[in-house]
Amino acid sequence: MSNYRLPEQFKDLESFVGTWALATQTERKKKRVSSTIEELRVFHDTILPRMDEIILYLNQFSLDNMPQDAKRLFDLALSFMEVASAVEIFGQPDVPEAFAADRLEIKEVTIKPKPR
Repeated sequence: MSNYRLPEQFKDLESFVGTWALATQTERKKKRVSSTIEELRVFHDTILPRMDEIILYLNQFSLDNMPQDAKRLFDLALSFMEVASAVEIFGQPDVPEAFAADRLEIKEVTIKPKPR
């Protein structure tokens, strides 16, 4: 059993787990808008070169049967997706010229996969 909180080949990303491995979209959005653009860039620029490898690794698991270390990696990838637009398009943590993110409430839903 690994002592790492992420799969071993991604242990170099573990410094981001406590901050960015967030389980819900609401948590990820709150983290994005409460971060500085510099903090978002550090996370983005570290994860981006690894995304192809992360996707290939995660594709071996079904969403409903993912080991805990892979789930943390999946949560990091989802946070990356939340941050990517802010860094690559907006140039700031929140969407420019739009309602402030804290004025919007996103309802969490659980979608169960169809039986195979």
